[in-house]
Amino acid sequence: MVQRSLHDGRSRAIQRAAGAGALLPILLLLDPLASACARGPRVTPGRGAQAGDDPYVEERAAMVRSQIRARGIDDASVLAAMETVPRHLFVPAHLAERAYGDHPLPIGHDQTISQPYIVALMSDLLDLDGTEKVLEIGTGSGYQAAVLGELAHQVYTIEIVEPLALEAGARLAELGYDNVHVRAGDGYRGWPEEAPFDAIMLTAAPPEIPQPLIDQLAVGGIMAAPVGSIEQELQVLEKTKQGVIRRAVIPVRFVPMTGRAQETP
Repeated sequence: MVQRSLHDGRSRAIQRAAGAGALLPILLLLDPLASACARGPRVTPGRGAQAGDDPYVEERAAMVRSQIRARGIDDASVLAAMETVPRHLFVPAHLAERAYGDHPLPIGHDQTISQPYIVALMSDLLDLDGTEKVLEIGTGSGYQAAVLGELAHQVYTIEIVEPLALEAGARLAELGYDNVHVRAGDGYRGWPEEAPFDAIMLTAAPPEIPQPLIDQLAVGGIMAAPVGSIEQELQVLEKTKQGVIRRAVIPVRFVPMTGRAQETP
C-alpha cells in the first residue's frame, strides 16, 4: 500500500473539513460525512422540486448559505445541488418543517437522514465533475443519492433495509432522477456487474472497508467512508496504479454497517 499525500486540491478540502470538524459538532447517525476547485453548476433543469411548487426554496437557500458555504464548502456544483434537491421530500411528512435544520432526522427503521452539512461535505470530498459512475452503500431515504445524481453521470445505490430501498426508489423516480439506480441488498459485495466505479461512498461504518468495494473502485477513483467501531474516522481513499492512498479527515460517529460487514473480524 502506498502512503502519500493526495493532490493539493483534495488536501485543502480535507484540511478544511478537519478545521470545521474541530469547531462544530458532528450530528450524524446514518449517512455520512472537497474539492476546493469551484466548478460551474451542473444541476439538471427539471429535476427535484419546481420553484413554483416548492414552499421551501428560501429555507434551502438559507441552509446552503449558513450551514454549508459558511463552513468552507465553496464548490459551485455542490452548492447548487444542495440548493436544488428538495430535502423536505426525503423525510417523513410530519418532519418536513424541520428538514432544513442543522441536524439529522429520523426516517424510520432506526435510520436517519444526515445533517445537510455532512451530506455536502461528503459529496465535496468525492471531487465529482459530472462524468462519473458512483456507487453509494446505504441509500436511506435517497437524499444523498439525489445529491449525487445532480453531481455525477450515473449513481448506483444499495440499501440493506428493503422497505427503505423501495421507498427511496419510488421517490427518486417520481422526482425524475432516472440516473439513480436503487437496489435492495447487502452492500458488502458492492455492485460487481456495474464495476468499476469512479467514486464510492459509504454512509454507515464498517470495522474495515470491505475488500470487494476497494476492488470495484477504478484506478484514479476516490472513496469516502467512515471506518471503525467504537471510535470512527472518516477516511478518503484514492486508488492508484501503485496502491491505495488513505487519508483521515475527521472523527465521526455513524451507525454500523450491517450484514456481512458485522461478521468480518
